[in-house]
Amino acid sequence: MGEIILVVDDERAMVSMIRDALEDEGYQVLTAYDGESVWDLLNRKPDLILLDIMMPGLDGIQVCRWIRDSVSCPILFLSARREVEDRIEGLAVGGDDYITKPFSLEELVARVAAHLRRELRSPDQEKTVLRFGRLLIDLKACEVRYGDRLIPMTAKEFEVIRFLAMHAGQVFSREQIYEGVWGFGEGSDATVTEHIKKIRAKLGAVDPVTTYISTVWGIGYRWEKK
Repeated sequence: MGEIILVVDDERAMVSMIRDALEDEGYQVLTAYDGESVWDLLNRKPDLILLDIMMPGLDGIQVCRWIRDSVSCPILFLSARREVEDRIEGLAVGGDDYITKPFSLEELVARVAAHLRRELRSPDQEKTVLRFGRLLIDLKACEVRYGDRLIPMTAKEFEVIRFLAMHAGQVFSREQIYEGVWGFGEGSDATVTEHIKKIRAKLGAVDPVTTYISTVWGIGYRWEKK
């Protein structure tokens, strides 16, 4: 065991009880008390998410809708709402189960275990979305988003991002980046430098704090792991 479970609920007493029950079963438990805090915790790659629907700020439905394309693990909604329409909405945005409050901890733990077993039986899927904090790189759609905001990139800028982000933490020289994106032939280091400059400006406009592409002096560039 030892799978990572992310519990998101604004009721701290509820989170505490769920955490204790899951830890007793050997799971690692991450906790968040609002929707905004989910983004950074996704970097821990949870194996399952328990997500309350009725939270201040970003509610569970909004959170699920925004993270589902980049999160393949089961998402189980927790809610006091019992109407059929509420269940349908939760499943429609990408939820895998809907557990109504109040519930027994024994049932909750059993459902968590059942969904995790199902995941183990499922074949691995090719990863098409990369996430670094709130930055999402959709490899299939060729899009870069920060939260729900689309960051426009040219085709070559996206290819540079793809090349570096798919090997996050690895340092590449300008020559290696040029060959990986433009192919072999007579190329210019200045072409790579200019594209990196433009990418940094666009990312910095939405997130001025985080450094996504670092310069490794005398060698080249590295996409930072988050």
